[in-house]
Amino acid sequence: MKKPTSRSIPTGSRLGRRQFLLGAATIPVLPKLGFANTPTLTARPSRLQILPDIYPETDVWGFDGKVPGPEIRLRQGDLLSRQLINNLPEPTSVHWHGVRLPNAMDGVPGITQAVVDPGDSFTYDFTPPDAGTFWYHSHNRSTEQVARGLYGLLIVEEPDAPDVDHDIAVVLDDWRLNEDGAIVENFAQMHDLTHAGRLGNYIHAVLSPNIADLQQNQRLRLRMANVATDRIMTISLRGLAGAVVALDGMPLVAPETVDRLTLGPAQRADLIVDVTAEAGEDALIASHERDGVYAIAEFKVSGQSGRVPRGAVGPLPPNPIQPKTSVGEAREVALRMEGGAMGGLREGIFEGRKMSIRDMVQNGQAWTFNGVAGMTDEPLVNAALGETIRIPIVNDTAFPHAVHLHGHHFQEVQPDGAMGPLRDTILVQPGATQPIVFTADNPGDWLIHCHMLSHQAAGMKTWVRVG
Repeated sequence: MKKPTSRSIPTGSRLGRRQFLLGAATIPVLPKLGFANTPTLTARPSRLQILPDIYPETDVWGFDGKVPGPEIRLRQGDLLSRQLINNLPEPTSVHWHGVRLPNAMDGVPGITQAVVDPGDSFTYDFTPPDAGTFWYHSHNRSTEQVARGLYGLLIVEEPDAPDVDHDIAVVLDDWRLNEDGAIVENFAQMHDLTHAGRLGNYIHAVLSPNIADLQQNQRLRLRMANVATDRIMTISLRGLAGAVVALDGMPLVAPETVDRLTLGPAQRADLIVDVTAEAGEDALIASHERDGVYAIAEFKVSGQSGRVPRGAVGPLPPNPIQPKTSVGEAREVALRMEGGAMGGLREGIFEGRKMSIRDMVQNGQAWTFNGVAGMTDEPLVNAALGETIRIPIVNDTAFPHAVHLHGHHFQEVQPDGAMGPLRDTILVQPGATQPIVFTADNPGDWLIHCHMLSHQAAGMKTWVRVG
């Protein structure tokens, strides 16, 4: 893979998608929150330098005015308490993605709480049971609010963390911007809703901390999170070698070496890697796109660490919930995804009736779960507490979908019947059937939806009831 090169763009020139994909562009390291009686998290408009400095600042919505919002770090077993203050012009909420938390703290308007209106507040209090890399984001009008910047990382540290020289969060996003640096505000464009979703023209990586120089043989923990509304990210490394040690916050039983890492929207991966680049070279994190490979983060390697290479990467400490090697008796509940463009409209069954393209444009609904667009009165499954549920997810559409279950982690059932790693979001390819299995051990009403947020907004969502 050749190192991507940057090209200068004259001020005021019209930007194409290739021109936007220039390489790493970062925001300064964000401070951690200070603690008062209840620390606050304020959703408000702000202006930030998203594009390189030759372009204007971008009007965004951010938590505490930052994008990403403040990186929240705590130790496993510690209480998380944040008072959300809404200084936006519309209602919002905060969903703590991937955290097995009490239902009332899940942040889903209409299911677990009311929206937080402008000028109002809501306090979230819970203790994350698992160590790992999680994130938080708006869950009201999320296609727009996440695209404007309402997200941040939640990192729960292990009491016995691995020995690394740097622990670096890598937040991956894409932005749809015009030549003036402004967000293109076509959040409900029908083409996006019926196709692959709202894909941006500027892929953006924010590193925290943003390390200027590395040394050969240093060991890094890279916490990668895809916070894009709809884009699937394919990532590779150069001058860095190691293994994936966790997916969606949950440790793998054994680290896995991969050449490329694919992350659907909302998915995360923790990697432990060693710097293999020599002094004077660059280590890179690169994004693979249809029209090329682009550096989205670059590290200068200035020397050699006093340490010799560390050897093989070991597993992380296990969390209280651990993957099962097999599943006994499980109740099966079907989940079929239909709709969308390029073939999905052949059947077009929405709430038991045929839906024309005109209906779709008028109603803004393009996707279904089990033939129904949008939320249903009855849950997809009504599970007893502790019951094991098996859901074969059938993707009968022309597009991939990232299915996210709130309040739980699940395991995919692999083609040979083996149980895959614990996940909270799974990428299901077109035409594929992917069974998942989970134990319904967290009581409450929980959303299950496509985390291509354009698809969720256009109908691909339902819910499960536990207990």
